Amino acid sequence: MHRPGVTGPAPLRGTAADGPPRPEDSVADHLAPLADDALLDLSTDVAGKDVEDTLARLDAELVGLANVKRRVREIAALLLIDRARQRFGLQATRPTMHMSFTGGPGTGKTTVALRMAEMLHALGYIRKPKVHTVTRDDLVGQFIGHTAPKTKEALAKAAGGVLFIDEAYYLFRPENERDYGQEVIEILLQEMENERTSLVVIFAGYPDRMETFFSANPGLSSRVAHHIEFPDYTHDELMAIAELMVRQENFHFDPQAAQAFSRYLELRMARPRFANARSVRNALERCRLRQAKRLVELHRPVGRTDLITLTDSDVLGSSVFANALADEGASP
Repeated sequence: MHRPGVTGPAPLRGTAADGPPRPEDSVADHLAPLADDALLDLSTDVAGKDVEDTLARLDAELVGLANVKRRVREIAALLLIDRARQRFGLQATRPTMHMSFTGGPGTGKTTVALRMAEMLHALGYIRKPKVHTVTRDDLVGQFIGHTAPKTKEALAKAAGGVLFIDEAYYLFRPENERDYGQEVIEILLQEMENERTSLVVIFAGYPDRMETFFSANPGLSSRVAHHIEFPDYTHDELMAIAELMVRQENFHFDPQAAQAFSRYLELRMARPRFANARSVRNALERCRLRQAKRLVELHRPVGRTDLITLTDSDVLGSSVFANALADEGASP
């Protein structure tokens, strides 16, 4: 970023050069303001390169989720433009980054939270690229006077970064008048407003329960600017995730195993408690167990190809197939 006619502009990150990053330090605090008729080259802000690297990692790590990735890019663009506005001395309210991630298990919410923290840090919005993950048990006490210290301890650990509250709807239990979850919500409301320059809170959980959670807490809902939905993966996306996971662990499906795993997914997706990518990972772990047993029982030397190949027998040994046959046999 530079004034026209000035050579050798210094790259920007939105942090002071002589000290650690602080989100309260705006770009305008440590760089001379630009003239009204100046032109600003956004590509010279090195934070933009950091953001692109983070988004590339997100694309590589997560299959699908086009709407989620688009929203993340929109947030990145908002903060980049906010930095540019500061260079011209254009003052505006600091964008609120508290978020809600709604979706089923294994849809990538935690991974996106990690990348979001990296992106916000690169843009100077938070001091640390870290995520502190908690659940109800980490926040709610068992007796009077126990909840506030637990909640404040969690907030202290997340200070300067992101507090990720998984299954956040468990904080609200209207059927129990003596429940201490409401105390947690009240503390969070205060901290989310007072510590906007040093903390981002992300609430996560199932869509229907999160809708009830926010409906019952209008003050909380009004402080969450970004509601991002994580849809369940399709069969083809889950197959792509499986292939990616297998490659990352230096294995591969032979053609018959790939067909068998595709059929496995069809059957497993129809059964209870399916958890998207999490269930895929668990299934692959069991395939590896069956492969290991098969190789040991060969009672012969094994080569590299043996060690990296998953066969159809490693997949078909799953109880999902046996249960499917049993269900078919029980049909009238």
